[in-house]
Amino acid sequence: MSGSVLSRRSVIAGAAGVALLGAGLSTAAAAPPSAAPPLPPAAEHGWVTSTLARMTTEEKVGQLFIQNVYGKDATTPDARNIPLYGVASPAEVVRKYHLGGVIYFAWTDSVQNPQQITGLSNGLQQAALTQDSKVHVPLQVATDQEQGVVTRIGPPATQFPGSMALGAGRSTDDARTAARITGEELKAMGVNTDFAPDSDVNVNALNPVIGTRSFSSDPGLAADMVGAQVRGYQDDAGISSSAKHFPGHGDTATDSHVAFPIITHTRQQWEQVDAPPFKAAIASGIDMIMTAHLNFPALDDSGDPATLSRPILTGLLRGELGYKGVIVTDSLAMQGVRDLYGDAEVAVRALSAGADQLLMTPAMDDAYAAVLDAVHTGRISRADLDAKVTRVLELKYSRGIVAHPYADPTALDSVVGTPEHLAAADAITDRTTTLVKNDTHTLPLATSGAKVLVTGYGVTTTQTLADGLAKQGAVTTVKQTGTSPTDAQVASAVAAAATQDAVVVTTMKAWDTSVTDPRGGQQKLVKQLLATGKPVVVVATRDPYDIAYLTQAPTYLATYSYSPVAIEAVARVIGGTVAPTGKLPVDIPVAGDPSRVLYPFGHGLTY
Repeated sequence: MSGSVLSRRSVIAGAAGVALLGAGLSTAAAAPPSAAPPLPPAAEHGWVTSTLARMTTEEKVGQLFIQNVYGKDATTPDARNIPLYGVASPAEVVRKYHLGGVIYFAWTDSVQNPQQITGLSNGLQQAALTQDSKVHVPLQVATDQEQGVVTRIGPPATQFPGSMALGAGRSTDDARTAARITGEELKAMGVNTDFAPDSDVNVNALNPVIGTRSFSSDPGLAADMVGAQVRGYQDDAGISSSAKHFPGHGDTATDSHVAFPIITHTRQQWEQVDAPPFKAAIASGIDMIMTAHLNFPALDDSGDPATLSRPILTGLLRGELGYKGVIVTDSLAMQGVRDLYGDAEVAVRALSAGADQLLMTPAMDDAYAAVLDAVHTGRISRADLDAKVTRVLELKYSRGIVAHPYADPTALDSVVGTPEHLAAADAITDRTTTLVKNDTHTLPLATSGAKVLVTGYGVTTTQTLADGLAKQGAVTTVKQTGTSPTDAQVASAVAAAATQDAVVVTTMKAWDTSVTDPRGGQQKLVKQLLATGKPVVVVATRDPYDIAYLTQAPTYLATYSYSPVAIEAVARVIGGTVAPTGKLPVDIPVAGDPSRVLYPFGHGLTY
């Protein structure tokens, strides 16, 4: 915690003022920051110490939970909350458990548009700050805005292509700028915590859950990018960030959302491969580190997931790495942490292992009661509980959430999706597109007047790409075929190619014929388009690894993202208005033989 903190007296007065301010707010409105004046600096630990001393055990335990709530605003009842919490409105959920934080998703209706998000954030803060209590502690309002494939808040918020694309661009300045812009826009909407950046090193090309969420398969590059993004989120934008998923989720072919991965790295491999990005995050002052629901026998041979492992969280992360901030679990609704114990026991074990906050328990009443019982019986000592709550309160104070809990809805237009932010996103993304193959020198394509078929994955993706090529003079036809094209869809696209001058085909995880494309239709589509003799440009719009299964394709681009900002950039590269400069941030192994490299880290062509 910083040395500029509040005295006991000034904090009590300031907190009371904030509570009164909150009481006068409507759910959809917010007071501008000037209505909550900065609290004066005074003796170190003033607010944290005085607040902790006046909290009940129930209030302390509540600070250890971050939950999803259903609803577009704070006070309207939503029946989906009742099975989980026994109350209907998001505000009631916050008050019932004295929650430490909330997390937003599209599927909870939390993220509709900037005005709605701001109103929800302010309404939930009002609920937290106007409880009948001796203390008034604002909420962490969180989301997963990693960008790229994990993006919770879409346009008009500024979009970026994600971590692996930034790794391809190789610029830590660009990575930091992307984090700053994302963080500033989140903060303007009342979201003060971003569960990003992903700090896993994706050394497994068959990884189904990380992939392009990782910056790189190279630990050094990943570490540099993670450190830059932490500084962008926290130092520049002033929100909390969270490095995830400790101790490292990059070398698995198992998705911890639905199963229990095992990482077979040795301790030395962990030191060399997995640890560097987390060490960089800690060195950059990261506020939070998120745990992984996976088994890492070299670090703990008990068979427990890392989330429930005291040797990993307390021994390794706290002890050996010296991490002082908040440890938060990944979602406790994920199967990877639920296989061995019931939901109530998982909550207690995670806290006993060293976690400070529990994310999205699917059994809130049971978990809350179990943690309270663990404190009362001494299974979790009161000193340990106070240490966890202290870390949470220190984060909220040092990140400015105590002084400024509310967002100003009148400031949204001057922050969210501004022309300056959008231009920066375009410029950054232009530097990430990677030209992997150009054997027949098809690129750059002479687009003026050319008839171009755009086919493959994605209704929005194919149309956005066609629109981008049309801006450069092409006459485009769109035939979207999805992630698992049928024979009829393939035949239709091939027939359409006959009257075209060139074909651009988009793929999305075409390597994954077990899940994404069980029929192998994407690979079939590309092969049959190549057989027409027309110039064919393959664009991998997510994982760059598709080329290993499409080696006969002479022209191949990697975007690392199907976000429109990435697709618009690749259109500029195809047409030659932008030269490709991205370099592969991963090794692309030979299909079926991960020991052999088809295209190495650092490969990339230009013109």
